[in-house]
Amino acid sequence: MPLTFIKVGQSASIKAVLGKDETRRFLGSLGFTAGESVTVVSENGGNLILSIKDSRIALDRSMAQRIQV
Repeated sequence: MPLTFIKVGQSASIKAVLGKDETRRFLGSLGFTAGESVTVVSENGGNLILSIKDSRIALDRSMAQRIQV
């Protein structure tokens, strides 16, 4: 299921990152790779604040939907 289905405060393990090669490389450079744990910190106007690898990253909903958990 897409990362956008995870509720605020919940954690999940990334199963796959979908999209074009360029998009997958970009998300991978931010730490979104298969096997990593990601936590939804907050949601603001459809955008997600995520915690991954001791960093906080903001993604818009369309990017977050490419991350399968």
